[in-house]
Amino acid sequence: MNWISLESADQLNSIKQHEGYSLIFKHSTRCSISMMAKKRFELDWEDLPEDMPLYFLDLISYRDLSKQVADVFQVHHESPQLLLIKDGECVLDQSHGQISVDEALSVLV
Repeated sequence: MNWISLESADQLNSIKQHEGYSLIFKHSTRCSISMMAKKRFELDWEDLPEDMPLYFLDLISYRDLSKQVADVFQVHHESPQLLLIKDGECVLDQSHGQISVDEALSVLV
């Protein structure tokens, strides 16, 4: 799994302009629930497209950017949180124990 570190508003704008699917995983490096959700997601990831950009947002280091993500994609801020973006719009918003590769796959089909 090749995470792209999400660290700037310019990257966020690129995601918004990207045609096709992108994924953002918002993660708190200080939260055990977030760590478990990320690990479970990574273990199940093998079935998702390899060419989809995967963005990882460290909420502790980039709090302001996390707020921008919520504003840009019109979602409530949560952690951990998975956002599936298609053509600049959030089509799937999951958090905590609801984060599911299977559900993401069902949206992609």
